[in-house]
This record gives sequence, structure tokens and C-alpha cells, in this order.
Amino acid sequence: MHDVLVGHLSVDVRASLRLFAFYLANGTLDLDLLDDIDYRPAVFEFGSSLEQVFAIYTNVLQVDVDGTVLNDGDAQYRVAQWIRARCDPNYEVEPPFQDWETELHL
Repeated sequence: MHDVLVGHLSVDVRASLRLFAFYLANGTLDLDLLDDIDYRPAVFEFGSSLEQVFAIYTNVLQVDVDGTVLNDGDAQYRVAQWIRARCDPNYEVEPPFQDWETELHL
């Protein structure tokens, strides 16, 4: 995949990021997977967990050439899986994360 230089994130990408941040902070990210788990202390207590959450979301998020988000639900679900595994040691992420999904970019 080639990086394309753009001036600004599209309105669709900005809206997806805003809603993702809202659901994450509100404790309502993927209620099916995270029902009855208050993940916020585990995510917000240390910056590195929050950093990882946003890395996974933005690494998985796909955008077409017009800036339209194609898979917001998939990106949120992968984050929810990572959070669930962090909060529930018995939970197994399926499929396992690939390196590119969890990579922190500098």
C-alpha cells in the first residue's frame, strides 16, 4: 500500500475518529464484546494502553481514494478485542493480531 499525501483528513475519517473516541471514553465501545466490562481504568490509567488503542484503530481503518471510511466497525472491533484480552486473560483474540495491526508509528 502506498501512502498518499493529502492536506487534511476527510470529513468521514474525522467523524469516524470522533465517534470512536466518544464510544471509547463513554465505555460503550462494542457492547456485544465488552458488555459488563468497565475497561476504562485499564485503558486510561497509563498512556501506553490508550496509545495502543488508537494505533490499532488507525492501522486497521481503511479509507478509499475519496477519503470515505470503509471499515469503521472492523477497526472498532479489533480495538475491542485488544481491550477484552487486556481485561480478561481467558479471552483469545480471533484471529490473532498481526504485527501491522499493533505497530506504533513514530
